[in-house]
Formats: sequence, C-alpha cells, structure tokens
Amino acid sequence: MKINNQHYHTIWLKSNNESTIQIIDQRSLPHDFIIEDITTVDQMAIAIKDMHLRGAPLIGVAAAFGMYLAALEANSGTFQIDMDRFAEQLKATRPTAVNLAWAVNQQLELIQNKSFTDPKIFLQKAKTIKQDSIDRCKRMGEFGLSLIQDIYNKKQSTINILTHCNAGWLACIDYGTATAPIYAAYDSGIPVHVWVDETRPRNQGARLTAFELQEHGVPHTVITDNAGGHLMQHGEVDLVIVGTDRTTRTGDVCNKIGTYLKALAAQDNNVPFYVGAPTSSIDFSLSDGLREIPIELRNESEVKYIQGKHENTIKEVLLTPEKSPAANYAFDVTPARLVTGLITEFGIIPANESSIKSLILQT
Repeated sequence: MKINNQHYHTIWLKSNNESTIQIIDQRSLPHDFIIEDITTVDQMAIAIKDMHLRGAPLIGVAAAFGMYLAALEANSGTFQIDMDRFAEQLKATRPTAVNLAWAVNQQLELIQNKSFTDPKIFLQKAKTIKQDSIDRCKRMGEFGLSLIQDIYNKKQSTINILTHCNAGWLACIDYGTATAPIYAAYDSGIPVHVWVDETRPRNQGARLTAFELQEHGVPHTVITDNAGGHLMQHGEVDLVIVGTDRTTRTGDVCNKIGTYLKALAAQDNNVPFYVGAPTSSIDFSLSDGLREIPIELRNESEVKYIQGKHENTIKEVLLTPEKSPAANYAFDVTPARLVTGLITEFGIIPANESSIKSLILQT
C-alpha cells in the first residue's frame, strides 16, 4: 500500500545496515509520519508493548525480527539460555495476540531442532515470516472480494461496509486482513464505501483505518463507536468485516473491544458479519474463547486522555475527572454463533470446529 504515493511495508530491514529494523511509528499517525529505528530486543519489546506498532499479524512479524536482534545480542556461550530469556520478554509484551508467541516459537525451533546460532538464519526466518504474512493477506483479499462482488451483483449500487479498529495494512505488512477484500473490490471497480468506527480508546479506526483508506482513495466516513447499530437498523450497512487477534478452533473471535457489540447488532439486523482470520491468528489449542483467551487490561490513561492535533502540535488532553478511575479492557470475545464466516488465506469457511480443524492440513 502507499503513503504519499510511495509504497511502504510496516516493518523492514534498514538499507545497508542489517542490525537495524525500521518501523512506521503508528502513534504519530495520521498527523506525523515517523520512521523509528530499532536495534535491540528491549527496543522491540517496548515498541510492541507501547504500541509503536500494533495489529496481530504485524506484532508477529515484529517479534520474529525481535528474535533476530536477540540472536545478535545473545552470548555464544549461553546462546540457548539467552534466546529463551529474550523469547519470554517478547511474549510478555502483548498476551492476547496469538501471532506473537507463534512467531517467537518459529524462531526458537531453529535452535531446538537444528541448533542454529548464526544470526543470519534468524534474519532469513523473519523475512520468510514477513513475506508469508503478505501473501496470506493478499489471498484473503482475493477470497473476500467474492463476498462483496455477490452483494454488488444483487444491489447494483455502492456497497457499505462497516469495520472496527484497524485491521488494515498498518496492522499487517501489506493489504491488511479485514481491509484486503475492500481494497480488492475498490481496485476492481466495485463502488464501495466504508463506515470507520473510531474505536476508542486509542482511536485506531479514526486515526489509522481512515488514514490508509484516504491514502488509497477509498470513500469512507468516520463514525462514533455507538453509531454502527443505528446504521444497521436503517439499512446503511451491507456487510461487516473485522479482524482478529486470536480465534479459537471452535470459531470464537477475540478482537478489539467493541467487536462483540457490532456482532450483536449485525445479527439483530441480518447483516453478514465476517472476520478476516489468517491461520496464524487461529489458536488451535483453545476451544472456549470466553474462558481461555487472556484479555489484556491496559493502562487507564488511554481511556482518560486523548491525543490529537492542535495548531500544528500533537497534544494529549484529559477527558475525565482527574481522580475518576477507568478500566481499559483492550479486547472482547465474539462467540462463534454470531460469526457468519471466517475469511482465511485458504478460502471462506464457517466459524465452527470441523471447518477450522480442516485448516491444519493446509498450514
């Protein structure tokens, strides 16, 4: 995808410096475009935890590159011990997104199975995981395009799609998960319009999804989080597509807080509710999302304060009474019964255990 007509990924190896990873610092978007250099595991852990970068697929790729930096830092005499310690440090940064642990474990297998210690081996693995993520998102877009095409064939007018949070290319490497079908439809000439939930408290929809849709030229409108149900009641939403940070083998979907409410409204108004779910975001070990998926509780300051631009300066302002406590649950779980289908890189499947288990044979 592009920013100012220049193609970018969200993470890459710095030119002529293989010890530096570069990322787009998403905290500054949409008002400032800042590229951050990361040279240590500590810096990568902070970037993931403090959301310099975010989005389940991107977190996984960032963790893979973090393990490459770990290999550069690890002592040759205590390589396995050091790598295990760095792995636990990275895994602890964001407990909900399954991609993170998945990518770290992919790197650890290089040591456990083949006893590799050359950092270049870990760099190549990180590059492979990155390219694999790009390819998966592209295929998800191609499969999801058929959903939008089918609706357009019947409606023959603009397709209104509602999305929540940012499951776009900024949350991935390129294309996105939930947005990949939207971009594919727009690029193929289907008239689409996107309702963009602001997604409190960090406003990833208003800040990031709106930013990338604008850069690509896709018509969109930012709405308050609570407006989605109203729009569905009045026939203004043809399709809901969201992303996922972790999906169980039974089809329960854990995504940004507020997703569950959108799914309830969609069911009540007979609006199809689909989830962009690469298999790297599916946790085949879990069966009950409500009981088993850890929900990250983040700092209350994200709820109490809001960031914006005022007279060319990025500022934070207090929204609440200063001494009022706030709870900041980062995710919720949408039960499988509310999910119309999962858009995967292998096709669109029902959100049930038999269909999801069949993916194991293809991964």
